Amino acid sequence: MKRKKKINFSLPPRPADLPAGVWTEQALKVLAERYLLKDEKLELVETPEDLCWRVAWQIASAEAVWGATRKKVESLAREFYRLLVTHEFLPNSPTLMNAGTDNGLQYSACFVLPVEDSLVGIFDALKYQALIHQTGGGTGFSFSRLRPRGSVVKSSHGTASGPVSFMRIFDAATSEIKQGGKRRGANMGVLRIDHPDILEFIRCKKEGTITNFNISVAVTDRFMEALKGDADYDLINPKNGQKTASLPARQVFAEIVQTAWETGDPGVLFIDRMNTGASNPVPSLGPIESTNPCGEVPLYPFDSCNLGSIFLNYFVENKNINWKKLEKVTKIAVRFMDNVIEINPYILPQIEKTTKAVRRIGLGVGGWADLLVSLRIPYDSEEALKLAEKVMGKIKTAAVAESQKLAKLRGAFPLFAQSIYKNQKPRRNSTLTTIAPTGTISIIAGASSGIEPLFALAYRHIVKDKELDREMTFVNEKFASVAKERGFWSDKLQEKVGNIGFIRTLTEIPEDIRAVFGTAHEIEPVWHVRMQAAFQKYTDNAVSKTINLAKEAKVEDVREAYLLAWETGCKGITIFRDGCKEAQVLNLGVGKTDHLNSQSVGERPFKVTGVTYKLATPVGSAFVTINEDISGNPLEIFINVGKAGSDVAAMAEALGRTLSTSLRFSSFLTPLEKAKELAHQLSGIGGRRSVGFGPNKILSLPDAVSIALSLHYGFRINGNFNFGVPLNGTESVVAAKEIREAGANDPATVSVPLNEASVMETGDICPACGASALVHEEGCSKCHICGHSEC
Repeated sequence: MKRKKKINFSLPPRPADLPAGVWTEQALKVLAERYLLKDEKLELVETPEDLCWRVAWQIASAEAVWGATRKKVESLAREFYRLLVTHEFLPNSPTLMNAGTDNGLQYSACFVLPVEDSLVGIFDALKYQALIHQTGGGTGFSFSRLRPRGSVVKSSHGTASGPVSFMRIFDAATSEIKQGGKRRGANMGVLRIDHPDILEFIRCKKEGTITNFNISVAVTDRFMEALKGDADYDLINPKNGQKTASLPARQVFAEIVQTAWETGDPGVLFIDRMNTGASNPVPSLGPIESTNPCGEVPLYPFDSCNLGSIFLNYFVENKNINWKKLEKVTKIAVRFMDNVIEINPYILPQIEKTTKAVRRIGLGVGGWADLLVSLRIPYDSEEALKLAEKVMGKIKTAAVAESQKLAKLRGAFPLFAQSIYKNQKPRRNSTLTTIAPTGTISIIAGASSGIEPLFALAYRHIVKDKELDREMTFVNEKFASVAKERGFWSDKLQEKVGNIGFIRTLTEIPEDIRAVFGTAHEIEPVWHVRMQAAFQKYTDNAVSKTINLAKEAKVEDVREAYLLAWETGCKGITIFRDGCKEAQVLNLGVGKTDHLNSQSVGERPFKVTGVTYKLATPVGSAFVTINEDISGNPLEIFINVGKAGSDVAAMAEALGRTLSTSLRFSSFLTPLEKAKELAHQLSGIGGRRSVGFGPNKILSLPDAVSIALSLHYGFRINGNFNFGVPLNGTESVVAAKEIREAGANDPATVSVPLNEASVMETGDICPACGASALVHEEGCSKCHICGHSEC
């Protein structure tokens, strides 16, 4: 159909006959903080229903491009409104935040930008990244085109610094810019497995200098063949296409697996699989080199992802799925997202050109775990896998049908004749399905995240200070309802579930209920991967799924998960082993609170014992003394540097006093947890110069204190755990107490392990509410207490 000139239909008042929504307390909190419009005094001027109407009207008004009247726009807006207010479908956050506000901010969630092998190309990408982050989007990059470290640069007769060095520049820029004024941007960094700098790239997150990137290795079929045959493979200089060296595939894969076990990065993208399937619908625009930050949308350079999710928990009626309703909602959602592409205020003309040429959309799902619970189907079961394929197959079929219908009305996407579908029935969109992270929108919808299992069945929120003494336990409502229905609910059970967060070990609960309510860390990795593969079968793009591993998981578990992802047809994989991030210092479902009853600031005992570490720093040799109480808990820190009376000595003394006071303040953290958090906060702080090299490098006096604490207690903080000593994850190490008793002369050359408490570590500190409920899933972090999300 021929386009007509766009008509700007102004937003009318929300019709009084439209239904109101049902919103959880968490949803209302998240909406108020980040989505609802505010006036100049930052007071709310919009309700959740107003937001739904604003977005619905704006997206429906795109129909004017194809000749729709105002009456037709209003009719469609009502239909879109019902989808949003019932939470049966929600678009990605930028659409909810920006549509209908006239703020000029884009409705797309994320983009891929090319990084060319030239100074101009690199800094063009940096500029585009800044603009996208400023307006609320995330960015993906492949650094595979950049020449390797040490290559000669003919124009300047110098040497290239390599991809990782430029990643640090992109990372630093991200730290300074918030997305749409609301949060820091997210990035994906990708490097091909055959790039000469691949080992440096694999290890780059371990250094702690890159914090705003997810990273993934683009693994080729050739590499996987070499791995299978225990053979070497070639490294290729992207500048000239020449072989630079060969490496054993087994060795490089082991490095990927070990580093992922330690830090959660890198993930793996099976890049050839992405390029030979539906995720590369117009090969002439490719090849696909990178994805968006969470890995579920392979994108062309200057391509964008326009995403939305159907929340499956709203399609269960009388313990059955309403398939007709699912088909209807799928079709309306496809139309909604195609309209988004048309009316989106693009930040760059290159992005608008590519996006409208391929019209890529990604319709996915949320609430999968909730649906399984409602149907009483265990997540880790063959029945669940079969249902996953059926659900996604139904959505894919309905989405294709609607896209073909829209092609008749509006025309196929402009590059259809060059696409892999050129001999088929015309369609409006080059891709249709994606399983994206539902992060914050799952909170708004009152649903579980994406296709993830339940993360935990209970969270504890503890606030104890001079003004307030409050402890709240959040128990999964569906579990509580089933327990009451089956007659085994009690206050004692509620307390027990609140203490541990899961139920599969509680024999007083019926076995079938324990099976249905399995949580992320109780479900074996093989089931996580198989569930991802089941959804991938009917997904054009890719699947965002975190393969959650328990803290006790072995390196071999990671290796098996990566190989299984390859064998089962996944397009990529991300794992997250509980506790692998150095900042994870709090625990969910743990009832140990005795230490909260201490005085505001603990008194210093008459006698203490300690150890002094001598460390070279940029301001001279520092003597860091760590004293402990009679129980071996960290009590105080003294730092001596330079001559008495000097500014350096004064600052060192002040730092020591501050740290000592922090250690003695009452808190819901244990003394050891406080010391770990202090070490984390001090680590990586750099001044204008550093001393030492490699694992012995010290950036500043605070960094030296972090290293001393890390050595003393065995914290794994930004690599400081193995300061001065190679550590392969399996070698035997000596406890701190044994070192002191042995009278070690140079403790800075010995690795010391953390004497970990026997508790279940599952949650980080939420930066918004402070609860121990910030969990990593779907490639990002989300608080299950207040709804704060980083995606």
